[in-house]
Amino acid sequence: MKVSDILRVKGNTLYTITPDDALADAVTTMAEKDIGSLVVMEHGDLVGMLTFREVIVAIVKNGGQVGGSLVRRAMDDAPVTCTAETDLDEIRRIMLERHARYMPVMDKRMLMGVISFYDVAKAVVDSQNFENKMLKAYIRDWPAGDEGGAS
Repeated sequence: MKVSDILRVKGNTLYTITPDDALADAVTTMAEKDIGSLVVMEHGDLVGMLTFREVIVAIVKNGGQVGGSLVRRAMDDAPVTCTAETDLDEIRRIMLERHARYMPVMDKRMLMGVISFYDVAKAVVDSQNFENKMLKAYIRDWPAGDEGGAS
């Protein structure tokens, strides 16, 4: 399974902000849209990711307040990315090694989507459920009298 398979199921709704947007506006967008990340774009280029992790760190640094700071001061300016052709096993490895909960999907410089750790886990579970159904159907349809062994 590849990242493109996850994006096909997930859809292509993307939420972006600029580094010069107010952090408070970004937090409001995340809350209203019930999302855990925003892609930070500037002049058509990916320049960072803002996730709830960066927001929490910024709030703690500011004494428990969002304050008037900009996204630029809180964002991860070197997010790990992947392509639509990246294999799901590779994504799982990268996300675990880098503690990345969200990963932008890029085609050269073009943003194609964002996958989350949840999306990856759901794809794995759905794949396993499909395999289980296929195996159960195969066992149910086993020919009578055939022991399944070689003679």
